[in-house]
Amino acid sequence: MALFNRKSATAAATTTADVDPTLAALTGDYAIDPAHSSIGFTVRHAMVTNVRGSFAEHEGSLKLDGSDPANSTASIDVKIASVDTGIKDRDGHLASGDFFDAEKFPLMTFRSTSAEQLGGDKYRVTGDLTIKDVTRPLAIDLEFNGSATDVYGNERVGFEGGAEILRSDWGLTWNAALETGGVMVSDKVKLNFDISAIKAAPQA
Repeated sequence: MALFNRKSATAAATTTADVDPTLAALTGDYAIDPAHSSIGFTVRHAMVTNVRGSFAEHEGSLKLDGSDPANSTASIDVKIASVDTGIKDRDGHLASGDFFDAEKFPLMTFRSTSAEQLGGDKYRVTGDLTIKDVTRPLAIDLEFNGSATDVYGNERVGFEGGAEILRSDWGLTWNAALETGGVMVSDKVKLNFDISAIKAAPQA
């Protein structure tokens, strides 16, 4: 389903009449459902294993345009203090000034700037990721999992995917050297997104 397919003005004009009605029906504003969504990360620890974590508190919105998918946008706000790796002391260290400095910079944000279809239901959404006081471009590869109406009558869409970043690009440089060589925390971080969003009711 070509949810984010970009077309030239000429192509769009010649294919408007051929818009997939199922796709067009997805047009609207959506709120990300944090109870059924996950924003997480994986990072190498001590050179030998992975530590996984997530952010329990986040909110966001999607604007989908099924008739002109290039107009679709995404916005996400993540509360840094909600970081959860399963170990309280580690979570506190991540929220401290050594890493995110959550007291001074409480939010991590993403604002999309463009999107493209990679093929089938796979897409790349590009935007600005802000961590602390640093904003840099980020490309997120996503797969559209489809749409459904849940048992409460909510119209939902689902996406999952990820991206890789170097945390040092956002000023997250704390580390410790290991006696055997290498460092405690890798610079490369894998970001993981599993998003369920609910369509807003039409305005009266």
